[in-house]
Amino acid sequence: MKTKIVKIPVLGDHLVNTYLLIGRRPILVDCGMPSSGDRIWNGVTAAGVDPTDLEMIIVTHGHVDHFGAAAELAARTGAPVAAHAADLPTYLAGHSDRAQRQPIGVFGHVFSRTPPPNEVTRPLHPDRVLTGEYRLDGHGIDARIIHTPGHTPGSVSVLLDQGDLIAGDMLTGGFLGLLQYRPSNPPFHDDPQQALDSLQAALDLGPHTLHLGHGGPMEAPRVQRWLDGQLAQPTHSKERASS
Repeated sequence: MKTKIVKIPVLGDHLVNTYLLIGRRPILVDCGMPSSGDRIWNGVTAAGVDPTDLEMIIVTHGHVDHFGAAAELAARTGAPVAAHAADLPTYLAGHSDRAQRQPIGVFGHVFSRTPPPNEVTRPLHPDRVLTGEYRLDGHGIDARIIHTPGHTPGSVSVLLDQGDLIAGDMLTGGFLGLLQYRPSNPPFHDDPQQALDSLQAALDLGPHTLHLGHGGPMEAPRVQRWLDGQLAQPTHSKERASS
């Protein structure tokens, strides 16, 4: 059964996105910001799904614009939450560690000091703590959760068997999604080189379309061309040669 992918934007039309996957059973990927609960609930309902029928909530990583309303929505829907163990301290604290972020470019240095990435939300206690690949067939979706670290240590993506990749923040549209279809690094990664390597590893699995947390969607060949340019830069070439 082909999975229907419904984008539920929680800021603008594409600046902050969550995704509803509708297969044999529905799964929600990401939960926006702390104030996003009602908008996501209404988006799920508008897609013809009763939010209390959600099979699972998957959080791609420990930044507050992705797990901000996760604890609230888990309580309201009764759905279990899956998230990776490497970001567990962030989920339990209800906020990310600013000191871990490596700003990228001028925009990254400025944005990392603004209120949005430094918000605090309700602590999240994931029901399913992931440590590796996890198949979703038993949860109604022909897909797998894969570990794609770099943006954060516990970043994950969802690769559907039909070739769609819910890619979290491995990359974004330009200026955090403002330029929707222009591949770009987000304002910061915890480990920029590892994030690029994770993106290449994910592309090597053969997705045709990437659905992003900010901006997108983007076709895989376009992302590969952008990534080739990133990896060809002298800094990355030296790091890869020494690894």
